[in-house]
Amino acid sequence: MGKVVGVGGIFLKARDPKALKAWYVENLGIPDGYSGFEGPESYGTTVFTFFPETTPYFGEGDQRAMVNFRVDSMEEVLARLAQAGARIDPKQESHSYGKFAWLWDPEGNRVELWEPAPES
Repeated sequence: MGKVVGVGGIFLKARDPKALKAWYVENLGIPDGYSGFEGPESYGTTVFTFFPETTPYFGEGDQRAMVNFRVDSMEEVLARLAQAGARIDPKQESHSYGKFAWLWDPEGNRVELWEPAPES
């Protein structure tokens, strides 16, 4: 039986696609180029799930989707984003499976960052 084995793409609406793409390349290290996002080496699970229509988890507004990026050092990524002037949610969470933080890109899309806990 055929099955999905990973994420094939992430699509966001944008007022200025070129500028928003450049922001993600510069501030989050997402590779540039038409061939797609191969991603850095990482471990952990990729979750595909659904939230209720009324969830506050995606932040204010009518955002319909949110991207979660695995990061290798939450502190370094957040420091770079702060230096770039990104709006960062002061709330952060730490769980047995990793650390979480949130930010908004320049067009108001809420983004979640996840640093997986080290493997035992």
